[in-house]
Amino acid sequence: MNLQFAEEIIEGLSSTPKQLSSKWFYDKIGDGLFVKIMNMPEYYLTDAEYEIFSKQTSAILDEFEVNKSQLELYELGAGDGTKTIQLLKAMDPKNFTYHPIDISENALNQLQERLAKELPEVSVAPVQGEYFEVLESLSKNESKIILFLGSNLGNMHDDVAKQFIKQLAEQMQAGDKLLLGLDKMKSKAIILPAYNDKQGYTEAFNLNLLSRINSEFDADFNLAQFEHRPNYDEETGIASSALVSKCKQTVNIKSLDRTFEFEENESIQTEISRKYNLDILENVFAGSGLAIKKEFNDSRNYFMNVLLEKN
Repeated sequence: MNLQFAEEIIEGLSSTPKQLSSKWFYDKIGDGLFVKIMNMPEYYLTDAEYEIFSKQTSAILDEFEVNKSQLELYELGAGDGTKTIQLLKAMDPKNFTYHPIDISENALNQLQERLAKELPEVSVAPVQGEYFEVLESLSKNESKIILFLGSNLGNMHDDVAKQFIKQLAEQMQAGDKLLLGLDKMKSKAIILPAYNDKQGYTEAFNLNLLSRINSEFDADFNLAQFEHRPNYDEETGIASSALVSKCKQTVNIKSLDRTFEFEENESIQTEISRKYNLDILENVFAGSGLAIKKEFNDSRNYFMNVLLEKN
C-alpha cells in the first residue's frame, strides 16, 4: 500500500471542499492518457513549448553556458522527455549527466528506454520520487541546471509555488540555473478547451484518479456517477478541474476502513493550472535569490520558458 497516497486520500476527502492532488493522476494508465492529451489540438501547451525548444535550442544552450564545465542536468517531472530530448541532442554528452525525476516509475522506465535507443551516449541517472523529497538530496557542491517544464509550477497555488521556488533555490549554488516552463494568461476561449478536449481524454484522465483508488484501496467509486468539470477565471488566471458527484451517494474505501458521503453536485478538486504574467512571477520569485536572466517565447506568445540564475 502507498501510505502517502492513503494519507492524502483520507485527508483530502475529509476536507471541505474535498480535494485530491493531481500528482496521483500518474500511473501506467494515467501516463498514457496524458500523452494523448498532449497530442490533442486543443492542448496548445505542448506544441508551444516544443516550438521554443526546437527553434531556440542554440539560444537556450548559450544561456546555459553548458560547455564551460561538467554539470548535472536535473528535470523535475520529466514525463516522456519529448521536449528535453531536443536539448540533449544538441549538448555534448561528455559534459553532463541527465537526471530525470518523476513520481511515476512507469514514465521513468519508458523515458530511459527511449533515451537508450535515441541517445545511447548520454549518461542517464533517473530518480523516482516527489519534488520536495528529491530537492533535499541534491548536492549543493556541483554545477547544475534544473528544468521544470510543461507549466508544472502552475499546478501549485501561489504560496506553495513561492515556497517551492525558495526551497529549490536553497539547493542551488551561485551560478546554477533554473529553466521554468510557464503558461501565459490568455482568453478563456483558448485555455478552457485545453482542459476539456472533445475526445474526452482529460475527463478520463481525471476519472482515472478514482479508478486508482478503487483498484489500490478496494474502493467502490462509481465512475459513472461523477463528471469532470473544468473552469477558467480570466481575472485570476487560474484554471481548475473538479470531479463532481451527479447524485447523493456513499463511497466505501475498504482498505482504509473509511466511508465518505457525497451530496449531489459536491466536488472533489483535482487540479489547478495557474497562468502567469510577469507581475505574478515577481511575487513568486521574491526573496528566493533567483533572478530572471532570459525569457523565451513561442511565436503565438502563448507560453514562455523563463531562465533564472542563483545569485
